[in-house]
Amino acid sequence: MPTYLLPRFAALASAGALLLHAGMGHAEGIAKSSTTSGSAATATAVGQRVFVCAHSFMIYTAKLLPPMAQAAGIAHVNAGQQMIGGSKVIQHWELPDDKNRAKEALRSGNVDVITLSPHMLMPDPGITNFTKLGLEKNPKLRVLVQASWPARDGHPEKGFKNEERDALTLDGLNQMRIDHQTLWRSKLEDQVRSLNTAAGHDAVHIIPVSDAVFALREQVIKGTAPGIAKQSALFRDPLGHPLEVLATLVTYTHFAAIYQCSPEGLAVPEQLKNQPQAEELNRLLQKLAWEAVVNYPMSGVKQKAVSTTQKG
Repeated sequence: MPTYLLPRFAALASAGALLLHAGMGHAEGIAKSSTTSGSAATATAVGQRVFVCAHSFMIYTAKLLPPMAQAAGIAHVNAGQQMIGGSKVIQHWELPDDKNRAKEALRSGNVDVITLSPHMLMPDPGITNFTKLGLEKNPKLRVLVQASWPARDGHPEKGFKNEERDALTLDGLNQMRIDHQTLWRSKLEDQVRSLNTAAGHDAVHIIPVSDAVFALREQVIKGTAPGIAKQSALFRDPLGHPLEVLATLVTYTHFAAIYQCSPEGLAVPEQLKNQPQAEELNRLLQKLAWEAVVNYPMSGVKQKAVSTTQKG
């Protein structure tokens, strides 16, 4: 049996040093999204103070998201960022106070959204702890948890090579989706439901990044991803760190979940301008990100589901 049928969500590289940055700003309100507009170009959303608490599969959103929001006319505020390579959320929680910018930001009450990126461990008590602290200081806080894609495509062996991704078929990809949901994301969903029950409202949501990543890989397999001929072209290394195209897709998914409007219609971002067929590719990434969010109930974006590009 191919090893991708028995995924192990292997540890991210732990060599990354802490990257801590706090940039407190001020913005008011929660997102007033135009969830029926279908486009960032016509949506009206209040800028959010967003703190990014991440491992290396998510930290780049702290850099890529602000210009996306600016392009949409949204006054996004970077409330800070904190990175530990290969981290579980509990590792961020357990940082000493003098290094823990996430706790500092939440205690100030000046955060509207905190994004978290769990890894392997599930349930992760760090998600619970940050949620409780954040809601104590700002009852309107939204906690958005990234559901990442499986490292090494689920292969437990460290000898896995990036080029092996190119052999993945549609059947294999569908099995990876099933295993990812069954073995990991369903446990995250259980934790989020429990936290929302305890909070008395839906304060915690999941950003379905893995769905968007799987959808893009499906397009590559079918030969319908403009300018992308191989699945390995999406990744920087065997572990699965994203190159520019995949990082942009992930960040569009964050944009859609945070601002509750589609990124469709936004101009090609700087990091994609050198890609072949950049305009067409950018439109596809925006579409896939929006479909992933609106078709996943736990994203918190309430809109009628749209037809996906998985079929056909």
